[in-house]
Amino acid sequence: MKVNIHFKTLSLLILTLLFLKCQSEQAPTLDQDKEDVKQTIIDMWSAIENEDIETYADFIHPDFTQFGETDSLLRVGKTAEVNGIRSWVENSENIHTEMQDPRVSIKNDVAWIVYYWKDHGTTNGIDFSSKGKSTRIFVKEKGSWLCIHGHYTLLP
Repeated sequence: MKVNIHFKTLSLLILTLLFLKCQSEQAPTLDQDKEDVKQTIIDMWSAIENEDIETYADFIHPDFTQFGETDSLLRVGKTAEVNGIRSWVENSENIHTEMQDPRVSIKNDVAWIVYYWKDHGTTNGIDFSSKGKSTRIFVKEKGSWLCIHGHYTLLP
């Protein structure tokens, strides 16, 4: 009788361990994906702060579009975005941006995030400081979140 109890206990333990192993190998949870989207923006800003344009470009989708803070026209394409950031960074120093009150939504492999930002630095020898609100859209491709659209509005 004791052998049956130990066998049942051992079987239950093995099944539990197999279940937990399968759970840990599944796709990231929704909460993890939301954190990954927020972290992607932080990593994008960090690349700008470190003047690492190649890393910044890795986060931008080839079909990227943008309505910038003061743009009157839609900026289209990854090349236009990366060149615009490169030009800004070449003429700037001590750039720093912070995100406030981010809210992420995800549907399948599309995520959108709304947040407020504050930034500061120096461009062409002139100090700047701004704040605003933003919406960004990301698509998940090959396990990475890529920014495919950005819309930024300055706040007074």
